Amino acid sequence: MSGHSKWHSIKHKKAVVDARRGQHFTKLARAITVAAREGGGDADGNPALALAIQRARDASMPKDNIERAIAKGTGAGVDTEQIETVLYEGYGPGGVALLIEALTDNRNRTGADVRHALSKHGGSLGEPGSVSYLFDKRGVIVVDAGRYGEDDLIGAIDAGAEDIVLDEDVYEILTEPSDLASVRAALEQSGVELESADVSQRPRARVPVDEADASRLMKLIDALEESDDVGAVHANFDVDADVLERIAG
Repeated sequence: MSGHSKWHSIKHKKAVVDARRGQHFTKLARAITVAAREGGGDADGNPALALAIQRARDASMPKDNIERAIAKGTGAGVDTEQIETVLYEGYGPGGVALLIEALTDNRNRTGADVRHALSKHGGSLGEPGSVSYLFDKRGVIVVDAGRYGEDDLIGAIDAGAEDIVLDEDVYEILTEPSDLASVRAALEQSGVELESADVSQRPRARVPVDEADASRLMKLIDALEESDDVGAVHANFDVDADVLERIAG
């Protein structure tokens, strides 16, 4: 499963670079707005909002931007366009299952963008429910195994983590989504630096893919994530980490 974790790490590093661009901030702001609209503007009582705000802070989004996005969601802002969450299910090269999370104010536009990216890069759109059963929603914290050992991560278990998995050169710490914030806080308080911490759709099993299909799959995922409306793409592939390094490099 090393390839999957390597991809997770590469995605995080890419997001840090993308955070310098307005598109990434726009996606983060949309997530804050939707979370505030659906659960209220108090992050202490709204775990989804707390997570969206933490993602924004991780990307160094200015405090004013975060506050405007919250106000927009609660109706205090002047721009109150209706943004909704849409989940697309489909398949990529090699039969890899894809869950595509989008935040959009125009389902027709977003659906067309997703279909175009899938068809252009060897994928296809599936029916609702066609692949979602292959994933479980989990909090996933990634820590560099070269810097830390299991003893450094004991605080995560005490804070509610379900499991700690050594996967190639990283540890994946798995939690219930509701426990992600407390586990993250426990690790940070003990001095552990995190590569990433997010709620993700974790595959129950993974599909091995060769280098050719992996290359096409990465191009497909990049094309989907370039859409202003797509917030996250989850996939159940497995590929060697060195293959991903060549593709990403």
